[in-house]
Amino acid sequence: MSDRIGTAATLHAAEDLRLDTRDLGPLAPTQVRIRFGAGGICGSDMHYFRHARTGDFVLREPLVLGHEVAGMVEAVGAEVEGLSVGTRVAVNPSRVCGHCPRCREGRSNLCENVFFMGSASKYPHMQGGFATRFDVAPEQCVAVPDTLPLEAAALAEPLAVSLHAVARAGDVSGRSALVVGAGPIGLLVLLCLRAAGAGPLKAADVAQAPLALAARLGAERTVNLGEADAAQRLDAPDIVFEVSGTPAGLATAIAAVRRGGTVIQVGNLPGGAIEAPMNAVMAKEIDLRGTLRFTQAEFHEAVDHIAAGRIDVLSLVSARLPLSEAREAFRLALDRTRSVKVMLTGGDAAPSPRS
Repeated sequence: MSDRIGTAATLHAAEDLRLDTRDLGPLAPTQVRIRFGAGGICGSDMHYFRHARTGDFVLREPLVLGHEVAGMVEAVGAEVEGLSVGTRVAVNPSRVCGHCPRCREGRSNLCENVFFMGSASKYPHMQGGFATRFDVAPEQCVAVPDTLPLEAAALAEPLAVSLHAVARAGDVSGRSALVVGAGPIGLLVLLCLRAAGAGPLKAADVAQAPLALAARLGAERTVNLGEADAAQRLDAPDIVFEVSGTPAGLATAIAAVRRGGTVIQVGNLPGGAIEAPMNAVMAKEIDLRGTLRFTQAEFHEAVDHIAAGRIDVLSLVSARLPLSEAREAFRLALDRTRSVKVMLTGGDAAPSPRS
């Protein structure tokens, strides 16, 4: 197969994920071609797969999914310096402009001209990294040690999301915290809180399996929100991280946090208007803060944490399937009774048969 031909896990409509052949064309002189090594299926990927949308971002054309990716440099454009063929890299899916007002004030995660892999937030859509080959800008590539598994490097992106979420709460040392939603990001937020000295730490969810993992990862208490006395066991923490991305999760966070406390909205809530107990935000004088993605510095920080072994991201991985089995991997990822974090692994994938 030509070094410009590959296959990509491409979403055409809700639950219509195909392995399409694509020709990347000649490599641009300012670009780097990456050979896929590993990728994590994220909550937003699953929203796209199930509903052809995530939040307010709606699928309008075929979209290659995937933004938690790592791989090996396969080719380097003529004008690229500092990277060589064979270098193993974690890929930052975010490419920012560096000159808009938000970038200039140090908040590159809010870049007004951002390119973010695997996203339908713009049209034409920004294609993702669940592909045997894909092209990125050199500044998106962060070299990792040869000894680091590429699936660990791929999880730098969700770890960076979690680091940014915790940073939005300010100094968390010695402060009690509750994480609502013990999916992959919630569990990584828990690990980041523990690394930052927060405590005691609690996790809440509607499913028992992720709560059991949260306990193993450092939650001193877990609360099943499906139980009758759940609200009484949340203990008015200083900070609540809402990671479930549901109106019910937000209502739980607002009700649980202490008076004068802080709620960080991490989960991607449904698009449009939702019901929420906003009067309690006023009456309890709650700080309600959003958090979006991460800065470039936080992505590098995440890679450093993983490479140094300070945060064990692989403790979340529950299954590994080859890219050729992307559809089966997505179905597994949607089943919370059987999976936490599902990883796609490298290797050539055969294109889907035409229907």
